[in-house]
Amino acid sequence: MERHDYAFPFRVDPASHQAAQTGYEAHVEQMIRQVLLTSPGERTDLPEFGCGLRQLIFAPLSDALTATTQMLVQQALDQWLGGQIQVQNVIVVSPEQAPVEGELLIQIDYVLIETLSNKHLQIRVI
Repeated sequence: MERHDYAFPFRVDPASHQAAQTGYEAHVEQMIRQVLLTSPGERTDLPEFGCGLRQLIFAPLSDALTATTQMLVQQALDQWLGGQIQVQNVIVVSPEQAPVEGELLIQIDYVLIETLSNKHLQIRVI
């Protein structure tokens, strides 16, 4: 039987009038996006939660920015989702190489621990 979890963002399913659910793999992908796109301090009940990627968009482009972004993503995912995923690789595409000007593109390769399946996710921060 396939595992299901609550969908993010939270919403009510119009057919069942219950909280909308999604498959486990999609749920984990939604959690990754939530961790990376939430700034620390944004959640009053859990002020340490998040990664703060949006703060890096206006930082000067450099090798240090790329290294910092890779480290922040790796640490945040290990801290908040270490029981669900094992991060294999984090690649940061520089803003001048990204498809959209001024965009920070992050590619994450990870293993979904519950199914031992390899996954790939791209996060675009504009």
